[in-house]
Amino acid sequence: MARWRDGHGELVVRGDGGGPPVRVPLEIASSYRARTRGLLGRDSLDGALLLSPAGSVHTFRMRMPIDVAYLDRRLTVIAVRTMPPGRLGLPRVRARHVIEAEAGVMEGWGLRAGARVEVVREGP
Repeated sequence: MARWRDGHGELVVRGDGGGPPVRVPLEIASSYRARTRGLLGRDSLDGALLLSPAGSVHTFRMRMPIDVAYLDRRLTVIAVRTMPPGRLGLPRVRARHVIEAEAGVMEGWGLRAGARVEVVREGP
């Protein structure tokens, strides 16, 4: 299983259409503190947030609806859901990582069940 440290990077989405990959700015939250904070208190997000390890999320005390993509250990998307504020997402059995973004953007990135992603970390 992949392991990262809190920080920034890039999410590379490899869709199933054979087109060029989509590159998205990424925040990485791997510490307990960063995962707990997540998107709480934010009005927007430029890109996406990776929570790792994670198998489920909630949107209590969030200010905006979000798209949530559940990833397995090989970084293949298991499911994508849009969640309004104040909801508890069901845990996904095979999920090891979760990507969160503003509602509606994942479809434009080609992020859907079966898509593969890659995490490219900034710096050392």
